[in-house]
Formats: sequence, structure tokens, C-alpha cells
Amino acid sequence: MYAPFSGTIERQVIPYKISNAINNGLQLHGSGFCVKMLYMQPVKYGGQIPKGNEIGVMLPMQRVYPGITSHVHIENCNRTDLTGNL
Repeated sequence: MYAPFSGTIERQVIPYKISNAINNGLQLHGSGFCVKMLYMQPVKYGGQIPKGNEIGVMLPMQRVYPGITSHVHIENCNRTDLTGNL
């Protein structure tokens, strides 16, 4: 996976209260943008990241939800329109 825009990786995000194979992600903040990217193993949990640089690896969701197609959940932290960056 690659950064959809240049910005700062602010922190690790843990989507579930219990531990499982897909319980990882990060929060990425850019010029007016803020997203949480879940179900991925980030390459790092802080610092600057240029657009297009590797940001992490998608995790195998089938270990938690058999039959599901693995995907990365992208959640907006604010009300900006990210469509042009994805």
C-alpha cells in the first residue's frame, strides 16, 4: 500500500478492543486531510511520508472473517473530501 497524499503519520490505530489478526492501522494527516487506514500493517507509526511512498501491507481479513475479500478500511477523521486522493 502507498500513501494517498503527503503528510504525517500521527499514530497507530487499533480498531477492535480484542486482539485479532487484523487489529492494526494508522492515522495519517495531510494538508487539510485526516484519515484512519485500518486492517493494515504499517511500515511505521509516526513521521513524515511523501505521497506514493510505501505505507504498509494489507492484512489477511479471512483469518477473522472467513470468505471476506481483504481490503483496507479508510475512514475520514474530518469532513474533507478525499475522493481526488484515492
